[in-house]
Amino acid sequence: MTPPIRLALNGASGRMGSALLALLRDDSRFELVHAVVAPGSADDGQPVNVRPGAALRFAHDWAGAPALDVMIDFSGPAALDGALTHCLAHGIALVSGTTGLDAAMETRLAQAGERIALLRAANFSLGVAVLTRLLRDAAAALPDWDLEIVEAHHNRKQDAPSGTALALGHAAADARKTTLDHAAVYSREGQTGPRAEGSIGFAVVRGGDIVGEHTALLIGQGERVELGHRATDRSIFARGALQAAYWLSSRPAGHWQIDDVIASPP
Repeated sequence: MTPPIRLALNGASGRMGSALLALLRDDSRFELVHAVVAPGSADDGQPVNVRPGAALRFAHDWAGAPALDVMIDFSGPAALDGALTHCLAHGIALVSGTTGLDAAMETRLAQAGERIALLRAANFSLGVAVLTRLLRDAAAALPDWDLEIVEAHHNRKQDAPSGTALALGHAAADARKTTLDHAAVYSREGQTGPRAEGSIGFAVVRGGDIVGEHTALLIGQGERVELGHRATDRSIFARGALQAAYWLSSRPAGHWQIDDVIASPP
């Protein structure tokens, strides 16, 4: 019998951390051996209720952490810095969904891929990964068709367009041998004139408790192709992160993508 993968969580008491803990209760592929929360968190030192009889408690750093195979990080820039240092020191694979990083941290992560297996994503939905692949192929196959990306999220979301919508735009732009900096149109108001040829438009909806919806419209003369994904449960992102961790734990050093996970199942 294959032993379980030794897993650590960084940002274990956040929204994604809590979702991961809930899934780990029934996932025999993993043994959670370390769970880090922010210093001063009310959870620091409290028991981690993953499985009956487990003696694990939340920690606020990596001191005394046991041997690990892979770490999942959904924290913040400062917490990721310490987690990355630990991974590099011990050769631990890292899955990270932390965003908002400065140039210095981006450089550290770029260099880290030379020493450890590293997978980063703004969205860990496996369905969105498939959508991205489909859009890339469609955008290349229909280079002259107009392309619009429409996204919808809950009324508390702070940024627009969403990171996922932008990632879809980047994939489509790359397939058409251009860049989003050159092709994107983020707003339209007033007398805008005819649509610019080759542009990629974005539209944003905010309301209620929408988890996340993304639709790519490729519009030609007399026909259109619609590619979409609708999330109805936030646990899909945690489920995708676990699948990524399981897959990454057996990979060599390098920069990996969610697309690699769906292209080559473990």
